[in-house]
Amino acid sequence: MRFVLNWGRRYSLWVFNFGLACCAIEFIATSMSRHDFIRFGVIPFANGPRQADLMIVSGTVTDKMAPAVKRLYEQMPDPKYVISFGACSNSGGPYWDSYCVTNGVDQIVPVDVYVPGCPPRPEALLHGIMKLQEKIAAENLGDRYLWSRSHGEDV
Repeated sequence: MRFVLNWGRRYSLWVFNFGLACCAIEFIATSMSRHDFIRFGVIPFANGPRQADLMIVSGTVTDKMAPAVKRLYEQMPDPKYVISFGACSNSGGPYWDSYCVTNGVDQIVPVDVYVPGCPPRPEALLHGIMKLQEKIAAENLGDRYLWSRSHGEDV
């Protein structure tokens, strides 16, 4: 039964794109016909966070934008996943030393897969999606929910 549930979640990821800078253009390129990540079972644009199960944060997360990222992440239903796409969302990128830049989206929400680059190529996002799908295939939902309860998260 676990295999069937994981297979269904693995190949039906609805994406909520949180595009903040130039990496968002690379995300759009990945969804176009040349790279076409729909063939991997990834639906590129969910109507909102309540219909999505994968958030892709692409670009520089500022301290002013951080509460919005957190709020939208919390609106997503469980199980939910996050891909940090690009150097700016991974670690602040070239702006890491600025007073207003969050040094990585992982300080705000838990990140499942990091995609490096400035800006990363569409192929890198495809690789990150495949790594996330491998993680979902090996996932045990009981362990995931037990972990979130033991760490004080609402399920």
